[in-house]
Parts: sequence; C-alpha cells; structure tokens
Amino acid sequence: MEVLKITKVVLVDDHKLFRKGMVELINGFSRYTVLWEAENGRDFIQKLVQQPLPDIVLLDVSMPIMDGYQTARWLEQYHPEVKVLALSMHDDDETILEMLHAGVNGYVLKNAEPAEVKAALRAMEQQGSYYTTRVREILARGIFQPKPILVELTPREIEFLKLACTELPYKSFAPLLKVNPRTVEDCRDRLFKKLEVVSRVGLVIYAIKHKIYKME
Repeated sequence: MEVLKITKVVLVDDHKLFRKGMVELINGFSRYTVLWEAENGRDFIQKLVQQPLPDIVLLDVSMPIMDGYQTARWLEQYHPEVKVLALSMHDDDETILEMLHAGVNGYVLKNAEPAEVKAALRAMEQQGSYYTTRVREILARGIFQPKPILVELTPREIEFLKLACTELPYKSFAPLLKVNPRTVEDCRDRLFKKLEVVSRVGLVIYAIKHKIYKME
C-alpha cells in the first residue's frame, strides 16, 4: 500500500487568533499538517534549532522584532530548499515586489478564500511557486527591475523558460521538450545557477523582462 506524503507546514505570524484559524484550516486539508508556529522571524529561527524543518513556511510580512522581509532573506540564504508563501493584508506593488526580491515563492492575501490557500500550497509543492493574477499584472507592467544578467541560453533552455511561465508542473515538461525527467531537473538547476535565481518565480521574471515570454 502506497504511503501518501504529508507536506509539513510552519506558520510565522504575530497574531495568535489568525494562526489558530490557519492551523485549523491547513490541518483540514488532505496531506498537509502544521508542524509548529512562530510569532516572528527571530522566534522562528530560535525554534528551528530544536524543531523539524518544514517543506513550506507561511510567512506574515508585517511582524515586530524580525519581519517577513528579513525572515525570507534568512531562509533563502540558509534553507533555500524550503518554499516560502507570503501571507499579508498588503496588496500594494511595493510590498509584493519587495517580498519577491526577498526570495518568497508565492504571495497570498490574508482575506483569500480557503480554496485559494489550498491551491497555493499545492502549487508550491508541485511547481515550486504560486503567483496570482495580481503578481502577473505587476510583472506585466514592467515594475520589477532585476539586475542585468548577461548569459547565453541554449534553445532548450529558452523553451524551458517559456514552459516555466505556464501553469504546467515541471513533471509535464519532459514530453513537451522530448527529454527524460532527469534532463528537466538538470535544465532547471542549470538555469537557477545561470540566472542567479532560486525559484520558478525568478525564472518567470527573467523570461518576461527579456521578452522570452510575452504575457497576454
């Protein structure tokens, strides 16, 4: 009998009532469980010494002592394998872009429907990122200005970047590129290194800004 993988989640938010609601919500999703909680970034780092590392961190943006921006940068530096989903009441361009700069893999508003939270978690698990229409609109307007990257891309890497801008999971790339799944993983990792990004969001940003992919 196949054992279903349980995706481990940690909540970092300074509002106890909100955390309580999110714990109940996420634990109600099939194959997801909240391992533990933290009140801010410093509390998270201190607890991580003795607590298990999660697969996904749900991270508040505005917190005392150590906020979401600082915490996201710390995770990107020390645990880049952990996916970070920002949770915030802020819907302004500046906040969203700064969190993307900090290395988060997705951004969801706190007033989102439970179905969207579930979809975001699933996308983070399967595709490595979750970007809403709101984030796509910001990127389309050209507000996000990444540092210039002068690299030479192969035809396969260009096709990979185009596919990364779709909703398809990585596992669907292999037949479209006519390669085996391992080659897809190698291409992704090579692009991460070449473009100096750590997530699918970074690949999408690069593809849009360099006109490899045109948003409709």
